[in-house]
Amino acid sequence: MMIVAQSLGKTYSSGGRPLSVLAGIDLTVQGRELLAILGPSGSGKTTLLGLLAGLDLPTAGSVRIDGRDLSTLTEDERARLRAETIGFVFQTFHLIPTLTALENVLVPVELRGPSPSLPRSRFDAHARELLERVGLGGRLHHYPAQLSGGEQQRVAIARAFVNEPIILFADEPTGNLDAETGATVIELLVALNRESETTLVLVTHDPELAARADRVLRLAGGRIVSEERRRSH
Repeated sequence: MMIVAQSLGKTYSSGGRPLSVLAGIDLTVQGRELLAILGPSGSGKTTLLGLLAGLDLPTAGSVRIDGRDLSTLTEDERARLRAETIGFVFQTFHLIPTLTALENVLVPVELRGPSPSLPRSRFDAHARELLERVGLGGRLHHYPAQLSGGEQQRVAIARAFVNEPIILFADEPTGNLDAETGATVIELLVALNRESETTLVLVTHDPELAARADRVLRLAGGRIVSEERRRSH
C-alpha cells in the first residue's frame, strides 16, 4: 500500500499569526518500505507523521493512501481507515493503566469492532503470540505499573501489530529507553516489520534505528533537505 504526499503543507495560528510547520513536502512511501525521518526539534517530523497517518489534515496539498485522498474522507472514514490498515507506536507508550498487558494489546481489536471473517478468538491467540514474540509471554496479566519502561514499549509494539496493519507509524519509539533496551526494541520493530511485510514510517533521533532503514529523509525548517537510500527493500 503506497503513501503519496504532494505539495504538503501545515500552518498553525500562533498569537494570531500564521506559523508554517511544513511546506512543499513531496514524498512517496512504497509498500513494505522502512522509512526513517530525521531532523532537529521543531523541524516538523511529528507533524509530518500525523499528516501521513491521517491523524491531522494539511492546510495545503494532499496525502493519499492507496489512492484515497485523506482530505476527502469524513472523520469516521479516516478513523475506519486507521483502524483497518494502520498501527501506531509512540514514545510515551499510551498504555491504559487499568488493563493488563494482554488487554492493552487487544484494545485496537475492541475499537475496530467485531467482524464475521475475523473472530475475536483469532486476535486473542494472535495477541498472546505477539506478547510471546516480544518476550512477555510470562507477563500477560501484569499491569503497566508492574512493567519496566522497556517492557511497556514492547507491549505497545505488540499492540501496534495485533490488527495486522499494512502501515505502521512510529514516533520516537526508543526515545524514552536506555541504550540496551532501545537496541532490543529496534530489533523487534525491524524483525516484525520484515516478517509482516508492513510499511514502516518512523521518526527518530536514534542513529542505530535510522541505520536499519531502507531510506532516510532529513527535515529542517519544515522541508525535506536530504534523502539517502540505504538499501532496496
